[in-house]
Amino acid sequence: MKILHQDQNFVIRHFLVEELQWFCDLFHDDEVTKYLPYRSPEQYKEMFHIALHDYTQGPFGRFGIFDAQNNDFIGMCLVRNFADRSGQVEIGYTLSKKYWGKGIATEVSRALIKYCLDNTLTNEIVAVTDLDNIGSQKVLEKAGFSRIPNLKRAEGELAYYLVKRH
Repeated sequence: MKILHQDQNFVIRHFLVEELQWFCDLFHDDEVTKYLPYRSPEQYKEMFHIALHDYTQGPFGRFGIFDAQNNDFIGMCLVRNFADRSGQVEIGYTLSKKYWGKGIATEVSRALIKYCLDNTLTNEIVAVTDLDNIGSQKVLEKAGFSRIPNLKRAEGELAYYLVKRH
């Protein structure tokens, strides 16, 4: 199991096979998935198995976020090539509701920025969120992202954020 980040509050690491149910349970809460594209329970299971496979392919993937004190499952995060723009690396996160409002999303975002800068050659790290997801927009700004013009997709626009390598 590879650890991407560890501090006194949380650990970001590869998922273990036996953590499938925790991963899937995260997406059962309608408030947690409010701003995410719909996926079926089967699609979440497939996503988890793809994540396990991705660990063998390089620095990208979906990773677990766990409480550093008691190993409680906090949520998941991702680092991947951004599908919309070549050369950009995208980060994202989904946290269990009981961990909202504690500053964890901001710190996870900062840890992912550092991970991208240390483990990829990208000069641009991006994040997108629903235009109505003001909480995530504030998180990204606190983490050091700058808002740039909205990303336009066929299904609508997303708030688009960028951090550049100095």
